Amino acid sequence: MKIGASALAGIEKTLETTLEFIENLGLEYVELVHQFPSENIDPNILESYNLKYSIHAPFMDVNIATLQHKSRINSIDQIKDSIDFANKIDAEAVVVHPGLASFLVNKYFLDDVYKVAKESIKEIGEYGKDSGILTTIENMPNFESMIYQDMDDLNDLLVSLDMPMTLDIGHANHVGYSPEEMYFDSIKHVHAHDNFGDDDSHLALGEGSIDLNTIITTLEKNNYDGIYIIEVNDFDSIKKSYEYMKNNFKI
Repeated sequence: MKIGASALAGIEKTLETTLEFIENLGLEYVELVHQFPSENIDPNILESYNLKYSIHAPFMDVNIATLQHKSRINSIDQIKDSIDFANKIDAEAVVVHPGLASFLVNKYFLDDVYKVAKESIKEIGEYGKDSGILTTIENMPNFESMIYQDMDDLNDLLVSLDMPMTLDIGHANHVGYSPEEMYFDSIKHVHAHDNFGDDDSHLALGEGSIDLNTIITTLEKNNYDGIYIIEVNDFDSIKKSYEYMKNNFKI
């Protein structure tokens, strides 16, 4: 199994501090969050660690599903910058959020949002393929502004575009998917964290109510060969989650 952790857990610390902590735990991968405060990452810093990388494209102030044309183009360009950076550092995957629908847009123009999101995702997917980078779209949690909370709809879109999915286990549980319903052949990257179904709380693995064993066992039985990224809130939760993985699976 390929296991790593998201640098999001150290968002208030220096990137070097986060990378050192994850490396010292013995994890193989780090998912870099390519936005403020790590919008401009020096590749030379990354090379000084015995780590491999994936990239989470920016999602703060970025919306590839916005109906504002100039904002959408800018958002797509930021995602493409992340794909270019992934290429530069030989990252194994890029994770992209499918976009948002603000209050008025959600009320009156939701069909237009999904149409624009499809166009944006298609453009980003083609750019990723041309760049040789695995560019994935992540399923979203149960918040009103989030689109593609429905993993079946997301999977249908991605299959039609020949693109891969990032399965976010916590998001899927928050929406109400059972462990047996979370598997799709399109899944090529995984975000792992726990919750009790009432919030997207990003708890350490084993600290919520998700049947993680069933989900991960299903992925392994279907020859999943992507990375499991532990995406939790702090360093202690990374450590607890890695211990959970070691205690429950063949690592």
